[in-house]
Order: sequence, then structure tokens, then C-alpha cells
Amino acid sequence: MEIEKSDNNILEIQVAKREQLPSDKKTLVNLLFLTIPFFVLVPSFLVWSNNNKPYNITLSNSKISINDGKILGHYPYDEISEEDLIKVEPYIYVHKDMYNSLLKMREEAGKEGIYLVFLSGYRSIKLQEEIFYSLKSQRNQNAAERAKVSAPPGYSEHSTGFAIDIGDAENRQTDFEVDFENTKAFDWLKKNASRFHFKLSFDRNHKSVDYEPWHWRYEGSIKALKLFEASNRD
Repeated sequence: MEIEKSDNNILEIQVAKREQLPSDKKTLVNLLFLTIPFFVLVPSFLVWSNNNKPYNITLSNSKISINDGKILGHYPYDEISEEDLIKVEPYIYVHKDMYNSLLKMREEAGKEGIYLVFLSGYRSIKLQEEIFYSLKSQRNQNAAERAKVSAPPGYSEHSTGFAIDIGDAENRQTDFEVDFENTKAFDWLKKNASRFHFKLSFDRNHKSVDYEPWHWRYEGSIKALKLFEASNRD
């Protein structure tokens, strides 16, 4: 743009000439406006995802891959703090948030002649390590085979305090056995456990873990729902 002097010595600023863009250039400009937000938002989303585990999302070879943190089909879980544990039976502790619901469920079952027995609750990561590696060795199993029936240390629902193994007091031979599904206790749990916010963790349709009719988890608090949210999407 040029500034010229007129005959009366007054500076006149020329107006820039406006020209219509050819149609092909218009298309290019529109395309730029449409694609720029993508290149701005996607990196921001990836950074956010990286900072909100357990899901890490990376862009590689034009594909988005998701790492959900699972090992051998099990999700990672932090160990519950001691102050959140409460004794429900001798040597059996559970998360305090599920204590009342658990006892209420057993009480209601008893009123119908069903006698639930608690077999195992909270297990420390250290104990889970002993269970996983010692039994794997004793049974001459590789890690993948053992993970079908026992979670690796740091990947067990029992470490959260929200998992409980349940048996039938009148059929103790079915403790930790698939045959537990044939007991009155299991039949009652299938029909009533959800009323007390308990859910069977590993049913027959589970992709990675063998069927465990005795293993139930509590989902009656926000904390529990957050912990098992990923697992519930499987």
C-alpha cells in the first residue's frame, strides 16, 4: 500500500484493493480452518489422558493405542490403608465402607435359611505375591496360567478391601470351588446380592479370568465405583 501526496499537499491513504479468491483457494482456506482445531485439540487431549491414569493414549503410525494398565487380564489396584480396614470375622478384614452392607446381606440371607460364610477379604500385596508365585511354582504353571485363577500382586481386588470370598456354611466342601454355584447360598446371592451393592467379579463370560462364583466385590460407594469403573467396561 502506498501513501501519495495530492496537489493540495494533503496526504491521502489509498484503500487496499479487495479481490475475490478463486474457488480453489477458498476451498484451501476452509480446509485450514477445519483442520487447525484438530491439531490443537488432539495433543491437548493426549496430554490430559497421560495425566489421568490408568489409561495412557499414544499416537503412533496414525493409530491411537490404549494402555489400560492391565497385566494378564487383571487391572492394577492400590492397597487400602490400614485406617480404612475393619474386622468382620477373626482374621478377615474388609473396607469400612462395605462393612454394614456385608453384615446386612448375611443377616437377610439367614432369615431365609441361607447361611453365608466369609472365606477371605482384604489381602495385602505382599500376601498376594506369596500366593501368586508360590502356587505358580508348586503347580508348575506359567504366569499366564496362574493369572487365570489368581491375580498378580498389585492387581487383586482383594487388596482394595472391597472384595469378599463367600461360601455356603452348610456346604463347606464347595469353598473356592466352581461347585459353589450349585449351592443355595450362591442361588440366593445371584438373586439378592445387588440389593446390597455386591457384584460377581468373574462370571462365566469373563475374557481373562476363570469363573469364580465365590468372589464378589462391593460397588456401593463412589470410591468403589471409581476403582472398578474400568473393569465394568470389559
